[in-house]
Formats: sequence, structure tokens, C-alpha cells
Amino acid sequence: MRALTIPDAETVVLGLQDEIRRSEEARYDHRLHGVLLVAEGLSCRQVASLLGDSPGTVGNWVHHFIEDGLAGLAEGDRPGRPSRLAPEQLREIDRILRTTPSDAGLMGNLWDGPALAAFIEDRYGLRLGVRQCQRLFRKLNFRLRKPRPEIAKADPELQTEAKKDSRA
Repeated sequence: MRALTIPDAETVVLGLQDEIRRSEEARYDHRLHGVLLVAEGLSCRQVASLLGDSPGTVGNWVHHFIEDGLAGLAEGDRPGRPSRLAPEQLREIDRILRTTPSDAGLMGNLWDGPALAAFIEDRYGLRLGVRQCQRLFRKLNFRLRKPRPEIAKADPELQTEAKKDSRA
């Protein structure tokens, strides 16, 4: 059988590794494969090289597997900084985002990071960065929309005249 090659393999490898990191199930399967390869006789260094992880990480997977079996490969809690917003505040923000910023006493017609940051500081006295507010949109299942420029409402005849390739 002829050897198969994947075009632009370096980019594909990075993309596949990113895809594995996106899902908890994929990360579990990734660790499972790593332990399987060590059980098949490969060293942690060889497995790490194949899977794109550090040898220490693969070693940790093997130690967790030896101590706790398959449960040792399951992903535990990923502690991070606790939210500065209480659950009630998040529910209120979720409700407020369904209205316009002007309904909340701010300028503008669409919510964005700066508008949400201003609202949270005004309402709760908490200073959140614009990027953190953008993460809140995603956490609350909102997407950011950009306003369409005024040209979208322009006269179609004037638009045709202004085009470089228009045939008068």
C-alpha cells in the first residue's frame, strides 16, 4: 500500500490539536490513547512526541491511571478565579441584554463590550474589562453584532453610479 500524506501537515496537526482541546470527551480520549501507547511499550517521551504533549504530562496521565484507573483520566474541575458577579446579577444581565442599551440608561442601540462594562460598573460598582464583558456575552449565549453602516440604506441608483465597474 502506498504511503498517504496530508498536505500542509504542520498546520493540520495544530488544527487537530486545537480540536482535541475543545471538548472534554476529546481530551479524555487523548489521555486514554496516551496511556494505551505507554501500555504498548512506548516511553512517555515517545508518546509525548507523537501526541504533541510534554513527557511530564504523559507521565502524569500514567500515574493517575495507575492510582485511579479510568477515573484517573477523567478531567477534574478546572478551578479559576471565582466570578465577581453573583448568579442573581448574571440573571439580571441576561435579562437586560435582551433590551437596548438606551433602555438601560446608556447611549447606543446595540450592546457591546464597552456598553456592558459601563452598565455593570454603574449598576453593581464592579469594574470589568471589555474583554471580560465580551466573554459574558458568549457565556449568556449572545453574539456580538456590528451595526451596518449607513451606506446599506443608500439609494440603489447612486450605489450603481458609484461602483467602479458600473456600465452607464
